[in-house]
Amino acid sequence: MATSHQFCAVSGRAESFKLARCNSMSGLIDFGSSWKRKTKLLRIRTGNGLPPSRRSLSVRSGPKQKIEDPITADEDISSTLSPFTPDAASIASSIKYHAEFTPSFAPDQFELPKAFFATAQSVRDALIINWNETYDCCNKLNVKQAYYLSMEFLQERDAALGNGGLGRLASCFLDSLATLNYPAWGYGLRYKYGLFKQLITKDGQEEVAEDWLEMGNPWEIVRNDISYPIKFFGKVISESDGKKHWIGGEDIQAVAHDVPIPGYKTKTTINLRLWSTKVPSEDFDLSAFNAGEHTRANEALANAEKVCYVLYPGDDTEEGKILRLKQQYTLCSASLQDIIARFERRSGEKVKWEEFPEKVAVQMNDTHPTLCIPELMRILIDVKGLTWKEAWNVTQRTVAYTNHTVLPEALEKWSLELLEKLLPRHVEIIEMIDEELIRSIVAEYGTADPDILEKKLKEMRILENVDLPGQFADLVVKPKEVPNVAATAELEISEVTQHNDDEEAEIGKQPNDNEEAETGKRPNDDEEAETGNSMEQKSIELELEPEPEPEPEPPKMVRMANLCIVGGHAVNGVAEIHSEIVKNEVFNEFFKLWPEKFQNKTNGVTPRRWIRFCNPELSKIITNWTGTEDWILNMEKLAELRK
Repeated sequence: MATSHQFCAVSGRAESFKLARCNSMSGLIDFGSSWKRKTKLLRIRTGNGLPPSRRSLSVRSGPKQKIEDPITADEDISSTLSPFTPDAASIASSIKYHAEFTPSFAPDQFELPKAFFATAQSVRDALIINWNETYDCCNKLNVKQAYYLSMEFLQERDAALGNGGLGRLASCFLDSLATLNYPAWGYGLRYKYGLFKQLITKDGQEEVAEDWLEMGNPWEIVRNDISYPIKFFGKVISESDGKKHWIGGEDIQAVAHDVPIPGYKTKTTINLRLWSTKVPSEDFDLSAFNAGEHTRANEALANAEKVCYVLYPGDDTEEGKILRLKQQYTLCSASLQDIIARFERRSGEKVKWEEFPEKVAVQMNDTHPTLCIPELMRILIDVKGLTWKEAWNVTQRTVAYTNHTVLPEALEKWSLELLEKLLPRHVEIIEMIDEELIRSIVAEYGTADPDILEKKLKEMRILENVDLPGQFADLVVKPKEVPNVAATAELEISEVTQHNDDEEAEIGKQPNDNEEAETGKRPNDDEEAETGNSMEQKSIELELEPEPEPEPEPPKMVRMANLCIVGGHAVNGVAEIHSEIVKNEVFNEFFKLWPEKFQNKTNGVTPRRWIRFCNPELSKIITNWTGTEDWILNMEKLAELRK
C-alpha cells in the first residue's frame, strides 16, 4: 500500500512536493527535498528559536524544486521528534476546568458526553499551542505553502463532511502532510447536516439528516473575525478605462471554522479551515418581521445558510443545480480570498504578484473546486489590477488538478446559461480562457486541414456546443465543391433530347377528328379530369400533413475538467493504471498537446489510522517481525516482511 505523502500540486513532474517542511519545535526548522529516515536538517541556533536574519531561499515552480541552504547536518529524524507529553496532573486539571467552565452540559453531573467534550477540549487547547507555533514558524520564514481544496473531508466518523473515497483521501493527505512537517492547509465547507445518516427499519433503508453538530464540535474554533464576502447573480459593467466590475446580485458571508490537524510524533499542527455561510445583521428585515411577515424577513438568512446545509444536494431541479454551484463557488472564493490575504500579509508593503506561485500552491481535489481558476483570474484582474497576460501566467503556475474518474460521461459539466446567470463575470473569463485554448490548438495543428482542426476543437474546447468566436469562425469553413461543368452540360443535353423524343411519340398517338366527332369529346378529357382531381387531393393531403419539428439544439455546456487542464500546470491520476487511461483515452488530445502536464500520484490511506490504530494486533505482529516501529512513518519498511 502506498502512503499518502505523494502529494501533487507544486511540481509539473511526477514528484512529491518539494516544499519547505516546517517542524514547529522552537529550535529546529527542517528544509528537506524528500522525506527519509536520514534527512538533512537545518538547525537554528538562536535563543528564541527564530533565524537571526531572513535567508534568501531558492524556491521555483519548475519541474524539480529544492530549497537549498548551506547549513545542513545529518541526524536521525527520531532525535528531532518531540511529541506532546504533558504530565497526568496537568491533563486532569485541564479536563476539570473544561467540565466546570465550558458550558456544553449541565454542571451537576459528569457523564460520558460531558467527559468526552471536556477531554476533547483540553486536547484541543494543546493543539492550539502547537498550531500557533507552526503558523508563526511558516509565517516568519515565508515558506511556500500548499492549499488543498476539497468538497469532502472525512476526518473522523463523527464529522459529516464527506461521502467516500474523495473525502477519505483528503483527510489522509492532511494527516500525512502534518506528519511530514509540510506547510499546508485544507479548505472545505462545514456541512450542517452532512450527506445523510442511514437508518435501517422494517420497511428498509431511510435517509435522515446527519446530527454530527447537534451537540457542537469540540475540535473546531470559530473565527468570527475571519469572514469574506461572496456574491451571486448581478451583472457586469464596463468602465471607461476598460475595467470590468461585477455589481448587484445576492451577497452572503463565509465565516471560518478551524480544525487543528496534528502530525504523528511531531509538534507540527496544520489547519483544516471550513466555511459556514450567513448574512450580515443589517440584511435582516426587521420592519417586515415586526409586520408579521416572518418568512420574508428571514429569507436572506435562509438563502445564505442553506449553502452549507447538505453535501451534494439533489440537482434534478434548477434550484438544486444553483445550490450546488453556490457551494462550489463559496468554497473557491472564500478560500482564495483567504489565501491571497495571507500572501499579502507575508509580502509586507510591496506585493510582487509574479512571486505568488512561488509561495502558493492550490490543489483542486476533483473538479468541484474548478471555479478557482476564473475566480483567481477575476481577483487578480478586477481587484488587484493585473493585466490578462500577467494574471493568466500567475494562475497557470499556481493551480493543479487531481482527476478521480476515467468515465467521460461522469466528467462534470454545467449549463452555460445557468453559470452566466449565477456568475456572469466568471463566464466572461471562461470564454476568454476558451479563446486562449483555441489559439494554442490552432498554433499546434495549423489550418491546412479543416477536418482535423474541427475535430480537435470539438473534443478539447471548454465550451461545448458553442459557436467559435468571430475571429476564429473562418478556420473550420470547408471549401465549396466546384461543379463539373462538362458533365452538367452533357446531362442537360441528354434530358432535352429525351424530352423531344417523348413529345414526338405522343403526337403519333393523337386520335383523328372523326373519333372526336363520334364521341363528342376528346379522349384525353377524362384523363385530364382524373389527373386534376388527383392533384387536388394530393395538394389537400400536403396541406394537412404537419411539418416536421426542427431538432432541438444541444445544450451549451462548460466542461469543468477541460478548464482544469487548461488553467493549471499539472494533472494527476490517483493510480498508475488510472493515470495511463487519463493520458491515453480520457484526455488523450490534451496529453498530445501538453504531455509535460500529466503525471501520476499513487494515492493511499494513512497507516497511522488504518493499520496502527484500527488493528493493534496486526501492528504488533508487524513491529515484531521488522524489529522496529519505523514502518508507521515509512511504509517501505513493510518490504522487510518478505524476508
